[in-house]
Amino acid sequence: MSKEKYITDLEQWKKGFTFFHEVKVRFSETDMFGHLNNTVPFAYFEEARIEYFKHLGFMSDWTNPLHDTIPVVADLQCDYLKQIFFDEKLKVYVKAETIGNSSVDIHYMAIDEHGRMGFTGRGTVVQISRHTGKGVAWTAEMKTLFMGEKSSLGK
Repeated sequence: MSKEKYITDLEQWKKGFTFFHEVKVRFSETDMFGHLNNTVPFAYFEEARIEYFKHLGFMSDWTNPLHDTIPVVADLQCDYLKQIFFDEKLKVYVKAETIGNSSVDIHYMAIDEHGRMGFTGRGTVVQISRHTGKGVAWTAEMKTLFMGEKSSLGK
């Protein structure tokens, strides 16, 4: 594995994940060489991230048109570690790595059925006002929920 700048200790980093979402590689997601197209992990990140936010209880407010805040992705990156093929099952792990005032650095890790890491990634999500477009601070409860995920490690 190459040295991604956001991973300082791989084994410790891997232990930090508690939440995952399963995906199965569809034929339409592969390219002419038969392996997962390089754009698809970003869709997997989105799917897993949304499920993670549902798990935390954030999505019901964010999808309510009467609620002021919504999440936006400020940046996103993926590091490809091995080829992935049609019909493979992956667990896409998600965790909040660093929580800012209105932003959170989300990390991702995809593991195949044999326990091999296929790709990793990270990205910043910012909570903004749907009316002004400006950042809105996480509530104390939201920070606690993010931190609760981090503190449940090993349990």
